[in-house]
Amino acid sequence: MESLRIVIADDEPIIRLDLRRTLENMGHIVVGEAGDGAQAVELARELKPDVCILDIKMPNMDGIDAAKVISTEGIAPVLLLTAYSQRDLVERAREAGVFNYLVKPFKEADLMPAIDIAVARYEEFMKLEEEVASLEDKLETRKAVDRAKGILMDMYGLKEQDAFRRIQVQSMNTRKSMREIAEAIIIAHSV
Repeated sequence: MESLRIVIADDEPIIRLDLRRTLENMGHIVVGEAGDGAQAVELARELKPDVCILDIKMPNMDGIDAAKVISTEGIAPVLLLTAYSQRDLVERAREAGVFNYLVKPFKEADLMPAIDIAVARYEEFMKLEEEVASLEDKLETRKAVDRAKGILMDMYGLKEQDAFRRIQVQSMNTRKSMREIAEAIIIAHSV
């Protein structure tokens, strides 16, 4: 496993020290330490780590609420490392977008696969997000082009493929996307 940049958060300094040593022994770099959830969020925003490892019970903002912010902002995967395994906490963690959940006490042998899986799942999630955004963009482009074709067909009595070709040629001539040309036709027609 490659060396990862990690932010850790736990309100107990001795636990943070132990976790830091364990992570460093595994070859990782602890780039930031926090004693509460709000500070963990700020460190994650500032340092852009590869993974965040948070405890649940912390002052100011608990680890689950911090995980939700970090996850929503797409900063890094979050692994919860906690002594609490109650069903309601696990459910909240799942809803917050946590990528793995490990119950203390932990061993290095437990932590390594938990981190690896959290990072791998996060990478898969980010790829899916990119694909969804790309598909949404393609759909919006298609809608705009179809609408613009309809306008050109009505205005100039063109066949569908001739209207499409006109948009395509204009796109190439102006070095603008077909969506930009289609949106310009739609705007010009609505005025």
